[in-house]
This record gives sequence, C-alpha cells and structure tokens, in this order.
Amino acid sequence: MSVQVNGPSSSHHVSPPSGAVRPRLAFLGCGYLGTTYAVCFAELGYDVVGMDVNAEKVAKLAAGDLPIHEPGLEALLRRNLDSGRLRFTTSYEDIAEFADVHFICVGTPQRPDSDAADLSQVETCVTDLAPHLRRKALILGKSTVPVGTAEWVETLVQRHAPPEAGVEVAWSPEFLQEGFAVEDVLRPNRVVFGVKSDWARDMLYAVHKGVFELAAVEDREVPVVVGDFATAELVKVAANAFLATKISFINAMADLCEATGGDVTLLARAIGYDDRIGPKFLRAGVGFGGGCLPKDIRAFVARAEELGVGDSLRFLHEVDRVNARRRTKVVQMVAEMCGRTSGPNGPDLSGLRVAILGVTFKANSDDVRDSPALSVARKLMRAGAVVTAYDPEGMIPAKNVVPDAAYAKSVNEALAGADLVCVLTAWEEFRHADPAALAELVSHRRIIDGTNSVDPTLWTGAGWTYRGMGRPSI
Repeated sequence: MSVQVNGPSSSHHVSPPSGAVRPRLAFLGCGYLGTTYAVCFAELGYDVVGMDVNAEKVAKLAAGDLPIHEPGLEALLRRNLDSGRLRFTTSYEDIAEFADVHFICVGTPQRPDSDAADLSQVETCVTDLAPHLRRKALILGKSTVPVGTAEWVETLVQRHAPPEAGVEVAWSPEFLQEGFAVEDVLRPNRVVFGVKSDWARDMLYAVHKGVFELAAVEDREVPVVVGDFATAELVKVAANAFLATKISFINAMADLCEATGGDVTLLARAIGYDDRIGPKFLRAGVGFGGGCLPKDIRAFVARAEELGVGDSLRFLHEVDRVNARRRTKVVQMVAEMCGRTSGPNGPDLSGLRVAILGVTFKANSDDVRDSPALSVARKLMRAGAVVTAYDPEGMIPAKNVVPDAAYAKSVNEALAGADLVCVLTAWEEFRHADPAALAELVSHRRIIDGTNSVDPTLWTGAGWTYRGMGRPSI
C-alpha cells in the first residue's frame, strides 16, 4: 500500500500496447458513470470510445444528445465529438481492437430477491469482451461492487480471454457526486488504484496523467492511493456507508429536536464546528436516495454477512430504517398541519391538494432513482391526497415512475389552489422563490420544508405557517 501525490515520485513509463502515445480508453456502459468518464477523459486529451449494447443510446450520444442532466457535460460531449477524440459504438470487437484500457462502468443494482448486488451486467461485459482481446490490455473496474468482485473478474478473464494476450485486471473506484460529476472526474480529491502488478499500476498512472497535469497547472494536489483489490473495492462502499450513517444520524437528531423543542439546524452547526465531525452531510431532511447510497449500503451488509462478519455492519440496518422513516414522517407532518386524523391505516388525506416542489433525489440532477420525494408523493396519494409536482429537470423520468401524479410546468402552476406545499428537493429555484407572490396562488399558506433550505423568516413574514425537519413550528 502506498500514498503519493500527483503521480509516482519517480518515472514509471509504460508504452501502451496499441502503440499510441497515450493509452486508448474504452468505457463499457454509457449510463451516468460511463458517459461522464468517457467525455471527461476525452476532454483531458485521450482518444476514447464509449460502448453500450443499447443502440438507441449510442446513436443519441454520437449525435451530441446527452440523455442525462449533468451541468457542463453536454457542452464537453459535443466539443469532444467535434474534435474526433470521442466516439461511441455498440461493438465489442471495435473496442477490443482499439483500446488499451477497458473501464467497466455498468450498473450493479440490488437483486430483486435480496439485498445483494446484481453483478450480471459486469459478468456479461467481461465475458463478451474478453474473447475479442488479441493483445495485452487492462480491464479496469469502475462500477461499485462487493469486495471480492475483482478476483472473480480475473477468473472470468482467465477463462474467456486468449492466454497469449496477457490481459490483466485492476480496480479504481469512482467517487462521482451527481451535479458535480465533471469536476469530480477532472479534479478528483483522490484516486485509488487496486492492482496486482507493476505494469497495471504504471498503466493507471499513464491513464491518469491528464488528471495530474491539470492539477499541476492549477497548483493542486491529487493524492493517489495504490493498494490491493479488496481495499480498492471497499473504499467506495465504506465511504457511502459512512455518509449514509452521517445523514441518518442528523435525521435521528431531528426527531429528538422535535420532541424537545430543539432546532436541528443549530445543533448541526454547533457539532459541525468540531473538526472531528465536520459540517458536511449534516442537513436534516427527507433522507438520502439515488442510485448509490441505498442499494450500496444494503449490498455492503449482505456481503459482510456472506463473509461471516455481518454483526460488524448490523448498525447499517438501522441507518436504512431511519432513512425510510423520514418519508413517512413527511406524510405525518402533512396530516398534522392540515388537522387530518389518523386511523389504523395512517392519516386520511382525502381531497387534500398538495404541491410538491422537487422530484429528483437531489438538486442539479434529473435522477429519480429511489427518490425520497417520489416516495412521499406515492404515500400522500395512497392516503387520498391530490398531488401536483414540479421539478426543473426531473419531470419526464418522474412521470415514468409515478404516472398517477399531476405534473406542472412551473412553480406557480404547481401551487395554484394548493392546501399545502412540500419542498422535497433543494433546488435553488425553490430557495429563492418569492413567498409573498406565491401566497396569492394557494388556498392555504402552509409549507413543509423537507430540505431545511428555505428561509423560515421570509416565509412566515409573508403569512405562511412554516414547518421544517427537526425545527420548531413557526
């Protein structure tokens, strides 16, 4: 295990097997992860091919049409398509002939029958690629996987790739934050390599040379942690588990604050000044969602149980449960604010008109996977409420997930005639909305701030009854 800054302390030059000046890169899986990395590495000056079996997705990307919302990425996509450094394909034969390094960027969703990760997409791309490799290459895992996956991938390569090709495997986890992913690739706060050979290590330094060069120009440091397969795999899931725990902790404190009259925002600020704790991820709200944290912590626990150390991660079950309860909490708050009674099956919200602001799991994204906001919308509708939602970017995917809700084209349209407003995603548009103007649109001036992101003083000053998460009712 070693830690270095901006690449190796001495020269570790390696010639790419293709004979190119820089390694040629292929990214298998053009979803959020693969597309972002492919575009950004082309921007760093590498020749890149993105590969996906979905021909429609590949055609859109090749035409410069970005199928996801990520600030700054579409402009980089079009620029690098125009430069010729970036292209897309559906052919395994194409990338096998072209690339020196093949990044595995496919999905690892939760299995339908358990909490464990489904690695079928990883297996498919490795077994479909390996037989076509005719020269030395590096298969590099980026997908978030259970510990032990890299060793398994290595056995798949040994079984399916021509032995004379000398194909090797390495793992380098991704740390993308949706809404900030371009910066996270171009200017990472660390890079982790899990390798078994000097050649694989040196290829990874060559692959990241553009990252180090940009850091040197900007007088920044990029720590590089070089270790084994297992450590590299554990870094991402351990980080996600820690962040999820921190979020659920402050949400548990929010419940305690509500029971005692405390204010969780002041509590979070006070404990965040402690350097051992820090202020990030201490905002109480409706909990975490998205395509990573929920399924990753469940898969982490499932893998620990397989390894016989499940007791060590049992606390993550409660982290998950605290998170799930936040969604039910919002429904309870709606009933309390509107004077609705609860029966054995929960509150009766029949006919109540609720406006939901935000449907994505976080701001600056169109991702609605495991969105707390959409979970709340479903629960409200099951209780009889009439829900109208608005989001700056997530409307189309939300309609596919929750088609029974009504969807507005603007904040004003969503609030028209509403009995109560729920802010469930912390978009800047909502934070800077004019509460006095919006007060003229609703039937009743009630707001639940599920993100603790709007200013309660401004809203109460405009005549609204305000309730945040873990904050005194105003």
